[in-house]
Amino acid sequence: MASHDATAAVPEMAPVFQPTVWGDFFINYDPEPLQMSEGRVIDRSNELKKKIAGLFERSAIVEQLNLVDTLQHLSIDHHFHEQILSTLRSTHAGEFNSSSIHDVALRFRLLRQQGLWVSPDVFSKFKEEDGTFHANITNDPRGLLSLYNAAYLFTHGETELEKSILFARQHLESMEGKLDYPLAEQVRRALHLPLPRTLKRVEALHYLSEYKEEPMHNSSILEFAKLDFNLLQRLHLKELKALSRWWKNLYREVGLNYSRDRVVECYLWSYTAYYEQEYTRARIILAKIIAIIIMTDDTYDVRATLVECRQLNEAIQRWDESAVSLLPEYLQKFYLKLMSTFKEFEDELKPDEKYRVSFCTKAFQILLSNYLQEAEWFHQNYKPRFNDQVNALEWALGCTDAVRACAEVTRFMNDLASFKRGKNKNDVASSVECYISEHGVSSDVAIAKIGSLIEDAWKTTNQARFELPELLQAVQRVANITISMPFMYDDKTDAFTFSRRLEGTIK
Repeated sequence: MASHDATAAVPEMAPVFQPTVWGDFFINYDPEPLQMSEGRVIDRSNELKKKIAGLFERSAIVEQLNLVDTLQHLSIDHHFHEQILSTLRSTHAGEFNSSSIHDVALRFRLLRQQGLWVSPDVFSKFKEEDGTFHANITNDPRGLLSLYNAAYLFTHGETELEKSILFARQHLESMEGKLDYPLAEQVRRALHLPLPRTLKRVEALHYLSEYKEEPMHNSSILEFAKLDFNLLQRLHLKELKALSRWWKNLYREVGLNYSRDRVVECYLWSYTAYYEQEYTRARIILAKIIAIIIMTDDTYDVRATLVECRQLNEAIQRWDESAVSLLPEYLQKFYLKLMSTFKEFEDELKPDEKYRVSFCTKAFQILLSNYLQEAEWFHQNYKPRFNDQVNALEWALGCTDAVRACAEVTRFMNDLASFKRGKNKNDVASSVECYISEHGVSSDVAIAKIGSLIEDAWKTTNQARFELPELLQAVQRVANITISMPFMYDDKTDAFTFSRRLEGTIK
């Protein structure tokens, strides 16, 4: 197809940023009192926790796997880390001869998620000699759903798992409207977004109401999950109140009113990586860093001249308060606040943890260099080649595969969203536009290409769990951030910037 036809479909400019949908809502919000005192809730939770832990000792292996799955669906698995790890290591080391495709697929998914390798050959027993699945599986919706979700933990070159996704999806779609609750809802959600790419806390919101309808549900697990959810929610609201006050003061002080006012969304993003009780400090620090990055990004994209972009980058590379003299007046308060905020991070950390701020500082400096490169391209009216755009992720090349894959998913999903809505004032051509221009193809072809690169990045994320077992915990945190991207950019829309789409979920 001719390139001029494709280019005509490129949106021009995005609308001006909308004001926050929240105002002072979280600053003024006080949660309703618990039905019992917080101390009593904690005591009752501890009683139930001991009771649930005992289930691991009294169950057969398939029951244990279903127990692990339930705890993960309800987002309470972190309370039973040792029991779950012991169960999964035991089943990984032993024989597993189940004739149920649900059981085999469930084991496959749980083990791969935990960084324990399982070959796709475990599904061979459910196939004919020509490689197609047995016909009776098409009448097993629960088994198909389990296969569908498990196959999304594929890595590079696992074409059989890709075929399994297509097979399961085809038959699950044919069953829509014929299934009973709650399986019908679980199938609907998975077809929209498979379980391995679903945020745990969002899944928990759904499953808390569904679990009591499961035929083998356990009342102690359900009670514990509700109590834990309420306790965590109160903690998160307390953090969000403090963070919203910090942001309101900063936003007013630095005066960069052209920037997106999205601190609640920044907190949500940090929460996707660290939602557990013990990670308060990590959540707050990450949310503040994201907020500062957004303010910097908006300065480059909608306000600064090229000279001002260069000045800001030079000041950031120097990373010293004395460099404030390099900046135009409207950026000076922001720069000093940036310096003081990172100093506050360092002051909050223990002596053996302070080195982490140096890593954050270096990453921020590299990011700003990339922003400057894109500003140079824009102001010189230069449309980069597609590979130039991809290589703009150079900051991630020295990181683990999981970090690089996260950067790719983030960049490409953002590009798809910006292509759909239109660019900001000073945005350089996106990867979608570069691909259209360079290859002379339609926007649909370019979007499909970017989609295939996103899928490759998901495969890299899955593979990263097996490569460095000692880094598995860090890889899982990075994977959590990657998993947040389909949530933020669902249907190629930018819910972070246009955040009314998130309003219902956050509430």
